[in-house]
Amino acid sequence: MTPRDASGDSRWSDLDRPPLNAAALRRALVREGSLWSDVEVVQRTGSTNSDLVARAAGGETPEGVVLVAEEQTSGRGRLDRRWTAPPRSGLFFSVLLRPAEVPVTRWGWLPLLTGVAVATGLSRAAGVDTALKWPNDLLVTVAGEERKAGGILAERSGEHGVVVGVGINITLRADELPVPQAASLALAGATVTDRDPLLRAMLRSLEDWYGRWRTAGGDPAACGLQETYAAGCATLGRVVRAELPGDRSIIGEAVAVDGDGRLVIATKEGVQEPVGAGDIVHLRPA
Repeated sequence: MTPRDASGDSRWSDLDRPPLNAAALRRALVREGSLWSDVEVVQRTGSTNSDLVARAAGGETPEGVVLVAEEQTSGRGRLDRRWTAPPRSGLFFSVLLRPAEVPVTRWGWLPLLTGVAVATGLSRAAGVDTALKWPNDLLVTVAGEERKAGGILAERSGEHGVVVGVGINITLRADELPVPQAASLALAGATVTDRDPLLRAMLRSLEDWYGRWRTAGGDPAACGLQETYAAGCATLGRVVRAELPGDRSIIGEAVAVDGDGRLVIATKEGVQEPVGAGDIVHLRPA
């Protein structure tokens, strides 16, 4: 008998996109002393972030829960942008973190930390070069052009929790791209597109970086996070337009990421302005 998911569709309807093995993932990741306390895989949900934020709000859900969806119907990016993809074409997951020993003022580094961890894990496991667009996009190169293959979204959950969601296009084909500027690891020439080892690599890298950051009390310089993020950030050194809240925008060169995780933009007026929130557009040099 052909296995079917809750929707009635065959789990094997696309042989290039086999389902994740939740039991194998738990065996590989959930162990004594590990950050990860559980790995749950659901066939379909609106948003893993929304689900985990709601579950963790009461404070009883332990740190290290990982929720993975084979398909998201209402996935969200920054600024409430929608994120959709065919079932099993990517990795869409959220993790619950409770960094109690880190001052809340430094929690803004969590999406940047996750970006470094995801990029590091994918570079090692998939053999594909990745770059980070501030604050939370994962870029790959397809036919000589930078394109977005993934994104990160961090949300508070209760007083002591943060849910960090990651969405990565893995096997999305050219005719499935939601917009021409999107991409996938497969289109970028990844040597591995098996989602199980890719997910394990990203979560192990995240555990490593989160542990370093937490041990350093959230100090991004002391744990090497600030330097590593800057080295992998495609935004630095570029002329950018920052579209800010209140319909304000500034144009200038992105020159640094400061100790608070803000992007520092040097304008033509000679002012260095730190940006903590906004939409960043990479501009081609004149």
